[in-house]
Amino acid sequence: MNILIVDDDPLICQSLRLLLSREPDMDVTATANDGAAAIQCCEEVLPDIVLMDIRMPGMDGIQAARQIKQKWPQVQIMMLTTFQDEHSIRLALLAGAEGYMLKSTQVSSMAQQLRALASGSSVVDANVLKTLMLPEKENRSDLTPRENDILELVALGCSNREIAEQLFISEGTVRNTLSIILDKLELRDRTQLAIYYWRQSL
Repeated sequence: MNILIVDDDPLICQSLRLLLSREPDMDVTATANDGAAAIQCCEEVLPDIVLMDIRMPGMDGIQAARQIKQKWPQVQIMMLTTFQDEHSIRLALLAGAEGYMLKSTQVSSMAQQLRALASGSSVVDANVLKTLMLPEKENRSDLTPRENDILELVALGCSNREIAEQLFISEGTVRNTLSIILDKLELRDRTQLAIYYWRQSL
């Protein structure tokens, strides 16, 4: 399988390239240091798997994953990170990533998980899965009561006009508040807002 490694730390890229290249069925065809470079690499040498850090300057792994999946849905994406917070995990999976593992993962286990991903399985590290199963509350608490009201009405399928009528505010205020909510939650559109809301309600 052909693998693209993406991390803003060149040493990590080099180390992973060296270690994974020892696997007989793995070929690291390229490395990149940010999300934009990862997309460019996909243009030039389409990999089977992108092994990508989630937190990078410029375009991060979540933004890059979203664009890669839109352009090349067949490419499998494994997010690799030291972060274990549920908000990042959920955003990565919403962006289309099929796997999520920690940088502390042993190389032998990492190779096994990449093989599982290549075979079509979704792969989430056991420790990450435990975090993912916890209810995500901290980020939603960053929203004001009005923002939470609008989020709930979006999840219920209300249009901007219907939200404005129910909350006795203008449609312009609804639009502006939606933009603020999307920025706070690092989401792209109303659909992702609805998915986010219902996942928090489980």
